[in-house]
Amino acid sequence: MSLSTRLEGSVKAGLALLAVAALAASLNRAAHTDEGAANWISYFTNLSNLLGAAVLLTGGLALLRVTRPVPDLLRGAATLYLVITGAVYWTLLAGTIDANTIIWANDVVHGVMPAVFLADWLLRPPLRRISWTRSLPWLAFPLLYLGYSLLRGPSAGWYPYDFLDPREPGGYGHVATWSVIITLAFTVMASLLVLYANVRSRSGGSGISERDGRDRELRTT
Repeated sequence: MSLSTRLEGSVKAGLALLAVAALAASLNRAAHTDEGAANWISYFTNLSNLLGAAVLLTGGLALLRVTRPVPDLLRGAATLYLVITGAVYWTLLAGTIDANTIIWANDVVHGVMPAVFLADWLLRPPLRRISWTRSLPWLAFPLLYLGYSLLRGPSAGWYPYDFLDPREPGGYGHVATWSVIITLAFTVMASLLVLYANVRSRSGGSGISERDGRDRELRTT
């Protein structure tokens, strides 16, 4: 195992643990406020970061030869969700955080993790092509999340984001408009991630996935 591979694996595992620490701090705060754990787990940010932490930790450990590599389709899904999480937060929500927010944890889940996953996809795109049809399931989770939020909202008396809250001015028309906009954002970003990966695979880009990197290490030792 090369020093660079060992270093990359350790950095990825360390960043995953940082995300876990940020999520744990945020959950502990929520559990001791009116927000509660049930509402905390209903934020797309927290769900996407839980997935991201698992993918990043597994990817890091794969480079260290502890676990099997992360499938590129799963890595792509996590990248999509976290990039959209960061984009939506910094364009729509950054000025709305409340006084109880833990700033460092907030910065990790909305800034560090999206940046890490985007950089990882750009620097280590899959060597194998990803078909458009195989990437379509990436959109299932955001759509299911939308349905869950709208169905849970009336009984909980709480919506995770103002743009999903029909009690805001504009009612369900406001929600429908933003739902379409964000769904289009997911679709466009998913298409860009797939397009980039496939262009790099055709051009023989230097990026290697955790799977290919681990396989290469095994062949040379």
